[in-house]
Amino acid sequence: MGQLTLVTGGCRSGKSRFAQQLVEAACAQRIYLATATVLDEEMAHRVARHRADRDRSWRTIEAPLQVAERLHHPDSAVLLDCLTLWVTNLMMAERTDAEIEAAGAALVAALRSAPGPVVVVTNEVGLGIVPMNAMARRFRDLSGFLAQRVAAAADRVVWMVAGIPVCIKGTLDVSR
Repeated sequence: MGQLTLVTGGCRSGKSRFAQQLVEAACAQRIYLATATVLDEEMAHRVARHRADRDRSWRTIEAPLQVAERLHHPDSAVLLDCLTLWVTNLMMAERTDAEIEAAGAALVAALRSAPGPVVVVTNEVGLGIVPMNAMARRFRDLSGFLAQRVAAAADRVVWMVAGIPVCIKGTLDVSR
């Protein structure tokens, strides 16, 4: 089985860029497992920018809901970007908390059994103030619990701060 890395941090902390570098260093065959859904022009620009950052060695698979089922790719490294968008998609699909937690458990099982290296990106959602509405609190809670489960299963957890990787579990060679 491959190594599982979770990369977390705040918005614009450099998570996706660093995760991409980890995958590029790990394997010549690369899968970008995208959870984003394009619902407006601003998100279309974000997706286009992410695509432009990847060269032709990457194969993109769009998986806004069925992430665990799309994870196994022998002889490839996988970048799953990102868990918080996935939780959003599940919430917008009107999944219950129990259904989202079950999907998270299935994802963790799939991550543990992945044949190659997997790097998972998630936003750190628990450092801010308590949200004022129930939906935002539900999102924060579901995202935070999922991040905890993936971090517990991960061989390595990296927290990005202002573009700087801080390894909080496992080891990281940042000499490159």
